[in-house]
Amino acid sequence: MRVVIAEDVYLLRAGLTRLLEAYDFSVVAAVESGPELLAALIEHRPDVAVVDVRLPPTFTDEGLRAAIEARRIHPGLPVVVLSQHVQQLYARELLADGGAGVGYLLKDRVFNDEQFVDALRRVAAGGTAMDPDVVTKLISGTPPLATLSPREREVLELMAEGRSNAAISQRLHLSDSAVSKHIAAIFGKLGLAASDDDNRRVLAVLAHITGNSSHNHP
Repeated sequence: MRVVIAEDVYLLRAGLTRLLEAYDFSVVAAVESGPELLAALIEHRPDVAVVDVRLPPTFTDEGLRAAIEARRIHPGLPVVVLSQHVQQLYARELLADGGAGVGYLLKDRVFNDEQFVDALRRVAAGGTAMDPDVVTKLISGTPPLATLSPREREVLELMAEGRSNAAISQRLHLSDSAVSKHIAAIFGKLGLAASDDDNRRVLAVLAHITGNSSHNHP
C-alpha cells in the first residue's frame, strides 16, 4: 500500500516511516511542509496520506488545506489527519466534501501500532476512522442531536468511528437487536434514511453532524 507522510518534526516523520514500512506500506514521499505535501499528493496519488494539520511555513493549517485541495483534484483521495488537538473547523472542512476515505486521529490517543495501522487500512479502503473525542466535539450542542438519549449518543459516536453493528454490540455489551433499535431511533431523530452500507451510514451521520456544526459555529 502506497502512503505519503506529512510531518514537520524529523524524528516523528522518520518514526512514522519506519513503523509503516514494518507493516509493508511503501512510503512514496515523506515531506515536511504544506506545498511539498500538495505536490506529493498530486504526483503520487497514494493509497492513503498521513497528514499533520500544522505544517511550515506558517504552522497553522497548511496540512489540512493541502489535503482538501488534493481531494478536490482527486475526489476520494484517502486522508488521515493527525493532530495534537480537536479542531472542529478542521474536522468539518475535511468532511465537508462528503467523500469517503477520511480519518481524524489525535496523536496522544494512538496507543499501539495495530490501532494506527488498522485505522489507515480502513480509510484506504474508503472507510472512516474518527477519534471519539473528535466525534464528541462535533456532536456536542447540535440539536436535534441534543434529543438523543445517552445510550443513543454512545452508539452514534461508535458509528461515526466507522464501527459495525457487531463491533458496537461487543463494545457496549448490547444484543444485536438492541443496537439495531438504537440505530433506528438515531436515524429517526436525525431524519436520515437507514442504510445497510456501514460506510454510507457513517458518512450520512457525519455529514449531518458537520452540517449542524457549521450552522452552530459559523
